[in-house]
Amino acid sequence: MKNESFEEKLAYAKEVLDQLMKPDITLEDSVKLYQQGLENLKEANRLIEEAKAKITIIERSYQGEERT
Repeated sequence: MKNESFEEKLAYAKEVLDQLMKPDITLEDSVKLYQQGLENLKEANRLIEEAKAKITIIERSYQGEERT
């Protein structure tokens, strides 16, 4: 996957879900979509964790400035 934003990954997850809910989807296609969806969500989770780490760094930096 290319470097997609969190929002793009979320939109893709919604598309996958829509596809999986179609009554005429084959089992093979369901499994492929499920796998792609999980990989996409794993990457989205990584982006969330990176954002959390950045926020923590910012907060610690700000707290350090307040003490000075």
